[in-house]
Amino acid sequence: MTLISVIFWCSLFLVCYSYIGYGILLYIVIRLRRYFVGPRQTDERTPFTPEVTLMVAAYNEEAFIREKIANTLALNYPAEKVQIIFVTDGSTDNTNNIIRSYPRITLLYEPERNGKTMAVNRAMKYVKTPFVVFSDANTLLNKDVLPCLMRHFSDEQTGAVAGEKKIIVAKQAEAEGAGEGMYWKYESLLKKWDAELYSVMGAAGELFAIRTALYEDIPADTILDDFMISFGINKKGYKVAYAPDAYAQETPSASLEDEYKRKVRISAGGFQSMSRLLDLLNIFRYPKITWQYVSHRVFRWTVAPLCLLLALLTNVILCASGAPAVYWLILFLQVAFYGMALVGYMLARRQVKSKVFYIPFYFVFMNVAVYQGFGRFVRKKQSAVWDRSQRQLTTG
Repeated sequence: MTLISVIFWCSLFLVCYSYIGYGILLYIVIRLRRYFVGPRQTDERTPFTPEVTLMVAAYNEEAFIREKIANTLALNYPAEKVQIIFVTDGSTDNTNNIIRSYPRITLLYEPERNGKTMAVNRAMKYVKTPFVVFSDANTLLNKDVLPCLMRHFSDEQTGAVAGEKKIIVAKQAEAEGAGEGMYWKYESLLKKWDAELYSVMGAAGELFAIRTALYEDIPADTILDDFMISFGINKKGYKVAYAPDAYAQETPSASLEDEYKRKVRISAGGFQSMSRLLDLLNIFRYPKITWQYVSHRVFRWTVAPLCLLLALLTNVILCASGAPAVYWLILFLQVAFYGMALVGYMLARRQVKSKVFYIPFYFVFMNVAVYQGFGRFVRKKQSAVWDRSQRQLTTG
């Protein structure tokens, strides 16, 4: 029972560290850094408005593309300094005809559908500016997004800038919107602290910017292109800054099934990315980012899901073997938590909105997706070709 007890407590500790402990420790380190070194400062006194390319990869987005284009053309930045590229490889609907009616936009299209990674690799050869901003076709940007991103590049050590992702959750939104929105609020807080310490641990594809000169073509089968691009820049010795005042807004997934499909794909991509970034585990080679990378990404995608299962199984074994009362208390809390997650799932299936039950469900939901994502990664069943995500419609 001694070994079982050790596994139990280690599993419990690693789960708590992955989701809560890292954030607490990171905040303490930042507070100490502020005290001894002072906070990081971004020079906002002198406007930095270099030439920039806004690149959007789209696939069969005819229902939303006009709104995306209108949003893009209305951005607050000198028009003569912005190159706009839409790459729509494989699209079979009216997306291309709509884009062609806007002369400011450069349309890149090939009939063969090879996935977003290949489309972006190809489109980057047409970029003529020193900076590129990537944005998803199903998101809307705030008007000042370009100056908010560009000002961080006044620091020569900044190789990329991650924007903010916001989930639009109306008062009458579906339950999954509350869970997804809560998750991204927490992730945004961690990004803020990661960036203050040194660098954001992976930019989200909805909105991020890079120095064009640092871009390297990534393998065609890459699932998470944004993740690999941003960490590739880290490996070159540059940091990824964070611009919370530059944000992309999108609605939640249209259904639990769509959100689960997206989470499984992200999980499979996470395992693929980690297998290609093994050298980042070497703290002697990358002393500035290894701790952040392992704690925020590797543990979240590998250790935590496994330890959740181990913590429950070993807890049951210990209680069945006559363990002290503290083990029974922890088992009760675990069972209660998973019970709330089950209730959250059943309510969500009936379109009943309850944050109290949905948040535990969303937590379990994400970790179950990791297991299936790992299975797809091992079997090489996850295609890099992306499907257009179904999103909820906004009202008003």
